[in-house]
Amino acid sequence: MKLNTKNTMLVGLAFMSIMAFWQLYDNVIPLLLTNTFHLDEHFTGMIMAADNVLALFLLPLFGKISDNTHTKIGRRMPYILGGTAVTALLLNLLPIIDNGTYEGRPGFFYSLHAFVIILGVILISMSIYRSPAVTLMPDVTPKPLRSRGNAIINLMGAGGGIIYLAFAALTFPKSKTEGVEHVDYRLLFVFMSIFMMLCIAIMVFTVNEPKLAAENDRIEKEHPEWDLTEENKATGTAKLPAPVMKSMIFLLASVALWYIGYNAVTTWFITYIKVIMGEGLGGGSTCFLVANAGAIISYIPIGAAAAKWGRKNLIYFGTLLLTASFALSYALTTTAASITIPMYITFACVGVAWAAISVNSLPMAVEMCKGADAGKYTGYYYAASMAGQVVTPVLAGHFLKTVSYKCLFIYAALFAFLSFVTMHFVKHGDVKAEQLKGLENFEDI
Repeated sequence: MKLNTKNTMLVGLAFMSIMAFWQLYDNVIPLLLTNTFHLDEHFTGMIMAADNVLALFLLPLFGKISDNTHTKIGRRMPYILGGTAVTALLLNLLPIIDNGTYEGRPGFFYSLHAFVIILGVILISMSIYRSPAVTLMPDVTPKPLRSRGNAIINLMGAGGGIIYLAFAALTFPKSKTEGVEHVDYRLLFVFMSIFMMLCIAIMVFTVNEPKLAAENDRIEKEHPEWDLTEENKATGTAKLPAPVMKSMIFLLASVALWYIGYNAVTTWFITYIKVIMGEGLGGGSTCFLVANAGAIISYIPIGAAAAKWGRKNLIYFGTLLLTASFALSYALTTTAASITIPMYITFACVGVAWAAISVNSLPMAVEMCKGADAGKYTGYYYAASMAGQVVTPVLAGHFLKTVSYKCLFIYAALFAFLSFVTMHFVKHGDVKAEQLKGLENFEDI
């Protein structure tokens, strides 16, 4: 049994567009809210957490709805197409409002209220298609190969992030933003709209979702031993046995905890280095660029390593490395006046750690359920991640405001370590693939 790398990469184009969008959202939206609309860290954190609040309800909902959707283009594709189109169109209104508000133009359109309303619609459209987009990989990939498949999906996602970050670093270096009262970020938003539409257009014309999903269903029916569920006699549907449900609960708790730590950094780091070190968007984007590069280099080896050492052990490694990297980042950023080479190396380690976690955690969740419920449990997985991200912009923002900006990486390291502890109680979802030898792990690349 071998992974179809070409199809997996094409399916990953949806995730590539999603991750590129979130890099823009996390890096630029806080700057607009604080610099143009003059919101403090508390209110900025609340608005930044709004997408996660929406996602708590919408991701499981549309994951389940897409499970029960049947169209000529598949179960997931209608939501991917619709969500991308709405997001790409509305995204370009945000910098127009930002620039108009700074210039003092009259009217409701040039106001914080209009900015928040349009941002809210964008976030709803993203929530509609995120679960279907991510579920597409397990829909077309046999269970034992999903860590390798998810490695490629994450590689595509990191590629999207690195493309955006490279573009941002080149177009908005420190020399262009330092000391400038207002920066026009319109170019970034136009770029993102075009990039998202291009990714989905390629995917739509190259991925036959119904055909690929039917082939995977045939393979899974030949392996009933992969099914960890049991029948609910009252409803006739599949349910998780009590021990499996316990593992699922602790896995989702771990997901929430590592996102509390990690997302605090992705949300506040640009603002953090501006306050602590006087750096701008270009310097912060370069750090994230290095982190994404570290992840990209690691995804495929980590997917292969999961077959040998197990998904859970790779997650143990990732959470401990993430903890150590955040602790070291505290020391480096509080003792230097600018971003240094050791800081770039540390962010590369953050990328490796995040790769080890993200490649293996989603496959563990969908491993525990039936294929027909993959959308629902993918929604639960992302709802757990959103729960962590609902808490962390506000909570971290509160500590930055009331204690010190220097506590950012201490906060992140603490929650990364807590996720290592909760993973100890996860006992299911660690199915290993047939072990390949040497370069056979990479022969489909």
